[in-house]
Amino acid sequence: MALQTGNQAPDFKLFSSELEEVSLSDFKGQKVVVHFFPMAFTGTCTEQLCTMRDSFGYYEGLNAKVVAISVDSPFTLAKFKEEQAYQFPLLSDFNKETSQAYGAYYDEFVFNLKGVAKRAAFVIDEEGNISYAEVLENAGDLPDFNAIKQAVEA
Repeated sequence: MALQTGNQAPDFKLFSSELEEVSLSDFKGQKVVVHFFPMAFTGTCTEQLCTMRDSFGYYEGLNAKVVAISVDSPFTLAKFKEEQAYQFPLLSDFNKETSQAYGAYYDEFVFNLKGVAKRAAFVIDEEGNISYAEVLENAGDLPDFNAIKQAVEA
């Protein structure tokens, strides 16, 4: 079932590309923009995260944290982060629990790959409630970055 605006965001505890545990509760009192993406090193995923990279200062200025989550291993994500110079944590949902909890999950993806995160974006407010939720069925589509910015500004 898809999460709606106003729902409590499911907490998560995932390892980052730096092999550090990061949980949603670490950011209590701050807004968090959570991006889910299917796979590192693919075109649309790179575009999605590069858009966030290039507007990182904007989110930082609003005291909003950015994290990006995929089912890739932390080691794959470390290489992806290094190549693209992302300033925000890339989190490994290798066990696929967080993607499922957020309703951002393909049982089956292209090339018969099972259990891949859908492209999605959530804005979570200071109290841990969802103020914006967008889960895309088509992996070729990008989230609505203007809507995300408006949710962070609200």
